[in-house]
Amino acid sequence: MAGEKGVVLLNFWYSPFGHRVKIALAEKGVEYECREENLMEKSPLLLKSNPVHKKIPVLIHDGKPICESLIIVEYIDEIWHGKTQLLPSEPYARAQARFWADFVDKKVFECGTRLLKSKGEAQEQAKKDLIEVLKLLETELGDKKYFGGESFRLVDLLLIPVSSWFYAYETCCPGLNIENECPKLIVWTKECRTRESVAKSLPEPGMIYELVCEMKKRYGVE
Repeated sequence: MAGEKGVVLLNFWYSPFGHRVKIALAEKGVEYECREENLMEKSPLLLKSNPVHKKIPVLIHDGKPICESLIIVEYIDEIWHGKTQLLPSEPYARAQARFWADFVDKKVFECGTRLLKSKGEAQEQAKKDLIEVLKLLETELGDKKYFGGESFRLVDLLLIPVSSWFYAYETCCPGLNIENECPKLIVWTKECRTRESVAKSLPEPGMIYELVCEMKKRYGVE
């Protein structure tokens, strides 16, 4: 990957997986170049950097590509030992953080995508599943400021990009009110969004809603 020195992020503006990487880099104070990809016509650099999945995000560090957002975030945490430690140093706490990180990846996005792509009974089931998942996360959060306790850490960073999609979920699914169902999770969301790293990395919920409306029209789900 000659010529790609420094730090380059291949991304697309609405990707919650890309937002994770942007937040992690901001938390560490790393300067980088963000290159927006056209996912309908992927760049030669993206195809060369991620030949297996051909997906964003990809972090290129001194010419070396790292793929998959969770792997990228852990890489950032190991390479840049800034003021924010994203993974706990204690082995059990680190294992627990990785468990919930895996839960977020396997459950939250699947439920949200299914909710937006369905209607009728299928959407109602997706809504129930999403609330169940969010309630489990709220139980894990408990009365803590962050999932990492008093510190903003891995699970917070991985989950907070989903909050930009809450408005779209609620608007597209009648009767869904996440704040009523999970009030502590919404308090956590607002707390996270006061962090500069989060505020400057996430798109406005209205922009995500407009995107979702366009996608639903395209796929005939209205």
